[in-house]
Amino acid sequence: MSGDKIPMTLEGYNKIKAEAERLEREEMPVIMERLAAARAEGDLKENAEYHGARESQGILQARIDEMKGKLSRSVILDPTQMPKGEVRFGATIKVQRTGAKKPEVYTLVGSGEEDYDAGKILVTSPLAQGFLGKKEGEVVQVQLPNRLSEYKILTVRYD
Repeated sequence: MSGDKIPMTLEGYNKIKAEAERLEREEMPVIMERLAAARAEGDLKENAEYHGARESQGILQARIDEMKGKLSRSVILDPTQMPKGEVRFGATIKVQRTGAKKPEVYTLVGSGEEDYDAGKILVTSPLAQGFLGKKEGEVVQVQLPNRLSEYKILTVRYD
């Protein structure tokens, strides 16, 4: 696992922390009960319920560990302290892609806060990386996985 720091807002940090705690407090005990019940049935070699519960436990523990890893590498940033008019972590930007009829609005967020349907994109995504450090009014070319796109940055704000 990479040791890179993960930028996130306090809201994103708290969201991941609450989910990890919920999984440990609510989901894991249910799986442990399944394991205990399956163990009580005797021969574990041919006990499908036992093996299924062990697999569920492993998957859930990996998810909890991943969340705790993100939290341990997090750097909490306050978007309101970012330079005005410049695209940085936490910015909500309105951009117009060359050839598109309508502008698009994106908010650059940290891990665990992304919601692509709501326009919240990871600050580490190729699209967000193309906008970082740019200013209102600039036209930028962004290399996406399958094409090169050009955007004009219409507005930059921090909520």
